[in-house]
Amino acid sequence: MAGGVGSRFWPMSTEERPKQFIDVLGVGRTLLQLTYDRFKDVVPAENVWVVTNARYADICAEQLPDMPRGNILQEPCRRNTAPCIAYVSCRIKEQDENANIVVAPSDHIVMNVTEFQRVIRQCLDFVNDTDAILTLGMKPTRPETGYGYIQADLSASSVRNKEIFRVFSFREKPDLQTAEQYIQDQSYFWNSGIFIWNVSTIVNAFRIYQPTMIRLFDTIRPYMGTEREQEMLNQRYPECENISIDYAIMEKADEIYVCPADFGWSDLGTWGSLLMQTPRDLQGNSLIGANIRVFDTKDCIIHATEEKKVVVQGLEGYIVAEKDNTLLICRLSEEQKIKQYTEE
Repeated sequence: MAGGVGSRFWPMSTEERPKQFIDVLGVGRTLLQLTYDRFKDVVPAENVWVVTNARYADICAEQLPDMPRGNILQEPCRRNTAPCIAYVSCRIKEQDENANIVVAPSDHIVMNVTEFQRVIRQCLDFVNDTDAILTLGMKPTRPETGYGYIQADLSASSVRNKEIFRVFSFREKPDLQTAEQYIQDQSYFWNSGIFIWNVSTIVNAFRIYQPTMIRLFDTIRPYMGTEREQEMLNQRYPECENISIDYAIMEKADEIYVCPADFGWSDLGTWGSLLMQTPRDLQGNSLIGANIRVFDTKDCIIHATEEKKVVVQGLEGYIVAEKDNTLLICRLSEEQKIKQYTEE
């Protein structure tokens, strides 16, 4: 899924070029490319699909030259994750009714790729023989208020896999006090937004819980894989309800399982999350750029990959970010206001 705007990462992420298409980590690969790289040893290039906004299709093709251009599906408008997943699932089902699918956002980072691939493979094996809908739960490392949580029934692991458990409940993003309680209870995990299922399982789930939406895609199905697919999609897609897969399916279905995992994950939703996931100096600063010097500065993230030289003195707990002749200096504790600044 590569259609988001990433407005909280402004000025690095803009509507013209959102964060998934940017080398956020300063490693020479964009977040989209890093996501693709993680799956190289799991699925062949021809089995990788990207769903993105129509305006980003050319960027996707440019950054992922190894995958077929026809596997880049273009949403005419944004309608959240449920329509996106329904569309690509119907599209894949037209080619292979037995396909097992991993749905992954394109703007996450994973530090331990080997462990990620091990977990994904065992989850694909699990859904291959069951009608289960499976999600990955990340073992929390702090009382995070920016993530939703999954409560697992740790007393009821799957007979087929002792690392997979039934989901007891989904919980919304908590306040700090509630998040601290979750941390003390080992049955709570961060909701990663990564899903694994058989294509027939998820399409059937849409038929049960979102019949109006799936009927809409049924009208497009005769044109899938033809020259008229995009035309028909452009006509019907705006009619889809704007709803997340969590509300549309996950919180309603019965056979929901979670695989708790720990592979150094972050959804990189904010500058603060990037600070937590990148190497820091002895003063807690994350410096992303070729020539950044800091003095009397601590617990800051400084992202300046386009400047020849950057010097920062006397800051504590700040974001300093430069992109395309725009400079942001903002307290980390106030970063939730960045989205408001971009709109203004």
